Amino acid sequence: MTERAPSPDRLPPRPNGDGAALTEVELTWVEKKIERWLRFGRRARETILDRRRSLAAFAPGEVFAFVRWASNDFGTVVSRLDIVRAVPPGEAFQTLPFVRPGGEILLRVSGWAKVEPVLQAIDAVEALGIDPADVAPAFWRRLHNRLAAGFEPGAYTREQHRAWLKRRSLVA
Repeated sequence: MTERAPSPDRLPPRPNGDGAALTEVELTWVEKKIERWLRFGRRARETILDRRRSLAAFAPGEVFAFVRWASNDFGTVVSRLDIVRAVPPGEAFQTLPFVRPGGEILLRVSGWAKVEPVLQAIDAVEALGIDPADVAPAFWRRLHNRLAAGFEPGAYTREQHRAWLKRRSLVA
């Protein structure tokens, strides 16, 4: 669902239909200068602020990948990717630029040398026919740790996914 809204600089998180606060992500696209976009995630709402900016909102528990890239006359100055879980009100969270109020950061990489393998891992998950938003959070944490330690990222498998879905069904 897309709605139009005035373009204020800051908007507080708005509740969704059932009263739970949504996590909002400010997206921007200025060709060849600033790109803040989502690689995956199921949006509860999207609000267009103007030609270049919009807000994507996520329900508590939803996982999304937020990519930030910027350049100047000399080349790329920022290349980052964060995989974040939207948290319910009252749960602890980490702050992240352009994400209000914040979320549980499952993976955080900076620099193209680390962003590229994460994008490839996301592509590999999709090649299995699995939505990356449904992947076990432990996989994203492990991928973050392996990249931080300089190890090759491990692949996500259908067997891991089935085990995650069974564990999740026991808790629900």
